Amino acid sequence: MHTPTAPNTARSPEADRAGLAWQLGIWDQIPRLYAREVDKRFAPVVEQVITRAALQPGQRVLDLGTGTGSVAIRAAALVTPGGQILGVDLSAEMLAVTQQRVAALGLDQCRFRVGRGEAIPADTGAFDVLLASLSLMYVIDRAAAAREIARVLRPGGRFVAAVWAGPEQCDLVLFQQAAGRFAPPPPVPGVGPGALADPTPFLAQLADAGITAVVETVVVGFDFENFALAWELMARVTTSQLAPERQQEAKAAVLAAMWPQGDGPRHFRNVTQFIVGQRRP
Repeated sequence: MHTPTAPNTARSPEADRAGLAWQLGIWDQIPRLYAREVDKRFAPVVEQVITRAALQPGQRVLDLGTGTGSVAIRAAALVTPGGQILGVDLSAEMLAVTQQRVAALGLDQCRFRVGRGEAIPADTGAFDVLLASLSLMYVIDRAAAAREIARVLRPGGRFVAAVWAGPEQCDLVLFQQAAGRFAPPPPVPGVGPGALADPTPFLAQLADAGITAVVETVVVGFDFENFALAWELMARVTTSQLAPERQQEAKAAVLAAMWPQGDGPRHFRNVTQFIVGQRRP
């Protein structure tokens, strides 16, 4: 993914369609790899989101950008009995993997729909809690998403999101942005893992929509056994269209920047920002 180059604002329909197609081209390729390797590394972020949500039995929860369902699955046990989880994601391929996981666990209280933050497929005031773990950075029009989040929450409903800090504080963002410099630019700016490094504009968008929120910062981390695995998980899809020589150039540059002592295990230190808010009555 790429460094944002402009504020995230409303786009033309053509740009919106191009941005959506670009994202689907990435997410549709990786659901099984994501479930196998990425979910376990992002588990500390999921736990922080769940802790801040303070879920209770009987609550109705929306998991926006559910991906492979880690947040939804974790939340399901906490809202039982009587609660319900709706997971929403852009990628039908991701949701296919998620539904297999949920079926294997017998979580009948979970259901899933294809959708996006700018047009959440749910009724007004339908949810007590809305969760968004590492997904809002990829929203094309965050002002529209803020309005939709407020719309689907009941008055007094709770909102918890997780977003990465900037590359100077977050090794994962540094890695992805370093790799992304070698790939073609995305069709819409202001989208990607560092897009909410400064969450202040989004807090204002939430406030305008009726949600009062604050930011809480926590350091989380995870490890890669070697550079090849990190590249496979975090950069391969973004750079897959590069010519072989250019891809080797990208690998060499990122390896030199982030593994200066040579290949081997590396700990990624990631400052994570948790946006915690409430829908005003």
